[in-house]
Amino acid sequence: MSELAGRLDAIWIKRAARGPMDAVERVRAVPERGLEANANQGGKRQVTLIEREVFDRLRDDLSPAVDPVQRRANLMVSGVRLAETRGRVLRVGSVRIRIHGETKPCERMDDAVAGLREALTPEWGGGVYGEVLDEGEIAVGDAVQWE
Repeated sequence: MSELAGRLDAIWIKRAARGPMDAVERVRAVPERGLEANANQGGKRQVTLIEREVFDRLRDDLSPAVDPVQRRANLMVSGVRLAETRGRVLRVGSVRIRIHGETKPCERMDDAVAGLREALTPEWGGGVYGEVLDEGEIAVGDAVQWE
């Protein structure tokens, strides 16, 4: 039985370490590297993902000022749960991403909105990180589904 597909809602590229996150409509994924032009390349943390539903809830619970870009992740998905998915493979458009673990929120989250770090900590709210398995272009609006 296959799971229902979600959607890729946003893409952000980090120009440099600790640099700003730029919203883009599409990006090329490169195996063993990550997202083209993104500051983080290689290793097991080539791409980071967050859930839109987490941020919708945080706006209601914490502050309307909470913006998903403040999490500093690369991809925001909706309709797909990311909690407890270590070792699974997520297909984003034509590109597969192997999830290696939970992205722990850091102190920079509280610089954006007071209390954001603590609010993101439970249930993998800070999202996940993984490695790119396939070369290809991904775009906002692409289907997202667990394999």
